Amino acid sequence: MRVLIVDDEPLARTTLMSALAERSDVEALDSAKDGVEAINKLDAESYDVVLLDIRMPELSGLELAERIKHRKDSLPSIIFVTAYSEHAVEAFEKHAIDYVLKPFSSSRIHQAIDTAARRTEAEKMIALAKVLPELGNLAPKVNRIAIKSNGRILFINPHEIGIVQAQGNYVLLRKETGSHLLRESISTIEKKLEHYGFVRIHRSILVNRTFVEEIEPRSTGEYVLRIRGGKELTVTRTYKKNLRSMAGLWIGADSFGAN
Repeated sequence: MRVLIVDDEPLARTTLMSALAERSDVEALDSAKDGVEAINKLDAESYDVVLLDIRMPELSGLELAERIKHRKDSLPSIIFVTAYSEHAVEAFEKHAIDYVLKPFSSSRIHQAIDTAARRTEAEKMIALAKVLPELGNLAPKVNRIAIKSNGRILFINPHEIGIVQAQGNYVLLRKETGSHLLRESISTIEKKLEHYGFVRIHRSILVNRTFVEEIEPRSTGEYVLRIRGGKELTVTRTYKKNLRSMAGLWIGADSFGAN
């Protein structure tokens, strides 16, 4: 059995590693300090079980689990490692996906590993589909991001940003009431903001989908987005497939962006 531990707390990783090292059925044991490192390891290796913390910077355990669910290769058994209270955990305890409540004992970890290792591929998928929405409701909603601007750290609500535009080696975060210039590449910002509803429409532009009020197709194969406040943005043909993510449901436009 191959096991991956994903937790941003060094002590938690060490404790889990020590407990699992006692097991004769664990042939490979690996760890990652955050979700980004975990994705790299999952791309390079296959794992039978993933021990996954919920609260981590940049990419939470819930977001990572959602990505794992949509991977084309075999789905590992996922055990959530959480510091939620007993009452919060009870909300999803009935589901097949297991959890280990912090602080944890070695016996509890072994019990979770035993249970997860026995599950079939279909059981893993059904259980993960059930538990992710409930865990998402329990997790705290953090509605701001930290950026460095003029030597200071500013906290801003990403939902107030309408457009992100590349300007040389910088990107400009455009809000309705001002803007912020950051020394970042547009590709790096795209990865960091994708979970906040930002969509790439041009090699140098990201747009917040909640700011888009109308899409108009052009005979050239391009599209024009009308943004809150009246601004218009052109969607190049390279990125028109991304327009599908502008809405969760399309009515009377089933073939939109299909070609």
